[in-house]
Parts: sequence; C-alpha cells; structure tokens
Amino acid sequence: MMGALVARGHELTPHPGDADVLVVNTCSFIDPAKKESIDTILEMAEYKKTGRARKLIVAGCMAQRFARDLPEALPEVDAFIGLDQITRVAPIIEEIYARERGKEDAPESFVTLRSTYIPDYDTPRFRLTPRHFAYVKIAEGCNHPCTFCIIPQVRGRHRSRTVESVAAEARGLVAEGVKELNLISQDTTFFGMDTWAQRPNPRTPVDSTRGAALTTLLRQLQAIDGDFWIRLLYTHPAHWSDELIRTIAECPKVARYVDMPLQHISDRMLDVMQRETNGRYIRDLVCRIRAGIPGIALRTTFIAGFPGETEADVEELCAFIRETRFERLGVFRYSREEGTRAARLPGQIPAKEKERRWRRVMALQKGIAAESSKGQVGRTLKVLVEEPGVARGEADAPDIDGRVYVPRSLPVGEFAMVKITGYHGYDLLALPKGERPVVFKVARQAQ
Repeated sequence: MMGALVARGHELTPHPGDADVLVVNTCSFIDPAKKESIDTILEMAEYKKTGRARKLIVAGCMAQRFARDLPEALPEVDAFIGLDQITRVAPIIEEIYARERGKEDAPESFVTLRSTYIPDYDTPRFRLTPRHFAYVKIAEGCNHPCTFCIIPQVRGRHRSRTVESVAAEARGLVAEGVKELNLISQDTTFFGMDTWAQRPNPRTPVDSTRGAALTTLLRQLQAIDGDFWIRLLYTHPAHWSDELIRTIAECPKVARYVDMPLQHISDRMLDVMQRETNGRYIRDLVCRIRAGIPGIALRTTFIAGFPGETEADVEELCAFIRETRFERLGVFRYSREEGTRAARLPGQIPAKEKERRWRRVMALQKGIAAESSKGQVGRTLKVLVEEPGVARGEADAPDIDGRVYVPRSLPVGEFAMVKITGYHGYDLLALPKGERPVVFKVARQAQ
C-alpha cells in the first residue's frame, strides 16, 4: 500500500498528527491482534478531532474478515478496504478525500469478499525494514483445514507466484544491498504445488513432485551473485520432502534455520486440529532434517489449551520437547476464533488453565534454551549486524529470536565473524574473531 501511494505522488508520514489521511492496516488472526487493531483504530479516530486528519481508512485482514459488520460497528471510519485493494489504495483515498461525508452517511466499503490478490516482482514497494534485510512474499492464501485457523476464510486459497517473479524481486533486493531474504507465505512449503497440474508429465504422481517448485526457487536464489542469507519461514510439516532437505544442505546461502510450526505432538490433538500429520511422522521428519542438514536450528510453535487437551496430552508434549530440544520454540495460548470449527468444539479450556499450561511449556523451553546458548560459547559464528552493538546469527530470525551482542564498532548491515564469549538467556555475547576480551584487575581496597 505504501509503495502504491508513493508511486502516485503521496507523501508518507509516521506522525498521525501531521497526516491528512490515516490508514490502519489490521490483523485478525487471534483475539489480541483484533483488540490491538480496534484500539489503534479508535486512537487514530481521535486525530480527526484534534489533528489535521480528515479521513480514516481501515485496511487488511480485519476489514476483510468482518466486511459486513465493521461499517456499522465503527462509524468513525470513512472507508474499509480489503486484501484485494492493496494496489488501489491511492485512487480510493483520492476518491473519498474529494468529497465530504454527511453526518448520517455510513462508512464506504470497497472490500471484495473473495480474495485473489497476489503481489508480483514489479509491484510498487516502500520497505519498512532496514536496508540489509527484506521479506519476500512467495505465495498468498492457504489450503489447509486446520480447525483453529481463520486464515483460509480471510486470505483465500493458496496461490503461488512464479519462480521467475520471486527470483526477479530477489535479484533487485540483493542489488540494493539486502543481506537477508526472508521467504514468507501462509505455507511456504506448498509453494508451486497449487500448479502441479501444469507439470511436464501429467502422469507423474503428485507426491513425487512435493516441494519441487520450492527447491527450484531455492536453487535459483542460490545462483544470484552476492553474499546473503535466504531464510525459510512458515513451513508446514506435511509438505517437506527429502529433495527439499537435500536442496537446503547443498545451498550454502540458505540459512541453517527452519521455521516449522508443529502445534502439538499428541496424535489425538493433531487429529482434532486436522493438521494432516501425526506424532510418528513429525518425529521422523525432525530426525531427517537434522541428519540431512548439519548445524540446522529448528524453530517451532505449539498451542497450549486447545479444546479437549488433557494433562496426558500436555505431558506428551513436554516429553517431546525435552527429547527433541528445539533451538527455538514459542507457545500460543489457544484463541477461540469466531467462524472456526474449533470454536464449536466441546471441552473448551478456561483461560486460567490455558495460562498455567503455557507457563509450564515455556518454563521447560527456557531451561533448554539456556543450555543451548551455553553450548555456543567458544564457537565462531557468522552474524549480520542489525544495529550498533546488536547482531543476529543464522539461528535468529528478525524480531522473533535471540540476539548476539557485539562491539558497537562493527558496521551495521554487514556480516562479521565473531567468537561467542558468553550468554544471557536466549542471547549471546561475542567479540570479533581473533579479538581477546579485556580483563580488568581491581585490587581490593584495604579496610
């Protein structure tokens, strides 16, 4: 949206009080996101009274999901736009800005109920990330039937970009100085599988092509000149293949890091969640990934307090975490989302109990993470310097994982080789390779 506005000649400002038009891009994945979105909308509405703002527009997932209800619920808003209006935001703003809204007029809605939009390599873009890393959306939508998730209803069915489109965008970003490409979508490992019917030999079984398009993409990105990382985020365990494992192992630019949300390990829970995997498959996949990609760091997420979850299920999950020792792990408290099948399930768990289970799993992982950090001491790592004194290693994705604290003299936006000298929880302490720590000796003052 910002790229489309800049391309049309609009001036952007991060200060709401200076804006003529306010745009709030919303999320509605879980309840805290919806609450934050609504609070922000109401906060921005005040600027129409106290600032220069004349129009307030609500965009994104919440506008898409609640297109029928929001105009009546939020009369402070002048217009709602959904996921398919991203590149049309400028003419929509100009249209509503050109006319006055009557006191009795309802907010306008430009939302189309079935989302089909997908960005391309030449879609206008105004990056908010630092110069040295970028997110590259390789697909949009999701085909999975997970009972807890509203995304397929909001963002539509999975639709992949072409390998050529993603590669063209990646080449442009690397040419601009980007050192890390974070590949994202609702299901990264499904990339290209929605076009399997177009494969050269239609008689080839679908399963044998699993992951083929993603492996093709990774090899094309690997071939781009330059020193940069490629990071895979949001991979679904059901679509991993031996070819994908082999490709990552053979592509040194692909960070030794995999983000693979598992949600649970109990067969009973995985079945009621409709995750299309079972505990045996997950355990085998984790072993194959670790054996096939030496030095890989695995990040996953689990859900605590899903409807019907028992103490035995929680204990099985904790045993799995102790056994597997994920390098990175997060836990969500189950959020009962309107419109999902899980919201109608019996056995809904009280918030207090969900909190207790969340704390139990997180406390377990905190100890594992400390031991993992301790094991890094003495190792030499390649890091990407984020800001003065702060860097990230291959095992750390932007914003969600740990940090590596380094001397402030290391140049921001560049790679550096450092030796780990200590740790604090999830974070590491490091010095440039070959540099010795300074030791200060202080004599005890006589009493």
